[in-house]
Amino acid sequence: MGPPSRCELEALGYDVLIDADVDYGDSLTGFMQRATESRHVLLIVDDNYVNRADKLPDSGVGIENGWFKAEHPNKSTTWLSVMFKDNLTHSLPAWLVPEMPKGHDFNADPANGHFPGSEQVEDLWRWIEDLPANRDHATPIETLRARSVRLEKIDRERDPATWANPATDGEIDFEYDRSPHGTYRFGCGQFGFALHVSGCGAQSVYVYKDPIHAMGLNLSGATSQGELAAQLTPGRSVVADVGQQIILQNAQGALCLVDLYRVQREVTHPDYVPASIRFRCRILTDS
Repeated sequence: MGPPSRCELEALGYDVLIDADVDYGDSLTGFMQRATESRHVLLIVDDNYVNRADKLPDSGVGIENGWFKAEHPNKSTTWLSVMFKDNLTHSLPAWLVPEMPKGHDFNADPANGHFPGSEQVEDLWRWIEDLPANRDHATPIETLRARSVRLEKIDRERDPATWANPATDGEIDFEYDRSPHGTYRFGCGQFGFALHVSGCGAQSVYVYKDPIHAMGLNLSGATSQGELAAQLTPGRSVVADVGQQIILQNAQGALCLVDLYRVQREVTHPDYVPASIRFRCRILTDS
């Protein structure tokens, strides 16, 4: 893992000004005025940076270090920090050595198995936010990540797109209690369907017409569209058992067959298992 990129910092809501965007010359004064007015300045210090700051005063690095040196006494002790990269000795520009600025070690040392990671990123973030280095009252980054995973997982399951497939034929495992309204959508356009179910028995589920137009059970083993349509019911729901075939009709009058292969009831002990079904949907695109 390397140092956080500009894009990553901007994604976190920070306004990042970087000297690499500046053509040194007339525009440097404007850049440095903005830099010295910034809440924080972070120097990315490698060996080449130190050499240019100390030995090439007319270079871009030399000029900006002159500005920082002049401004540093007027700022708080947390205004300027350094990030060490490709700088295993933690060298600093000569003017900065007596100031002993806070440093962030992003050196990679493969020979000794040292690579920067989440700990260094958290230290950098704490400096940006003016938080103390002492983390006694901090929420560990591992906890924040675990919370983020839980939040994202629920948000994903609330998204109807998670429970949809544009295919006209396929087998699907569906944890129906986790989806919005217990509904799975498949197909699209005039051949779009939705299967809305809820728990019933150990080997059965309720199937509802609410998101479509009508449904029924193919109890006769019919194959023709006329015989299938004759078994549609005007009621709100039917009970489908494992092994049965469900007939769906959408608002455009198209038909779909759903074979119910498996029903898993919710289990809460000793381990939690969500309620689910496995089914095959086959949209009759000639209907």
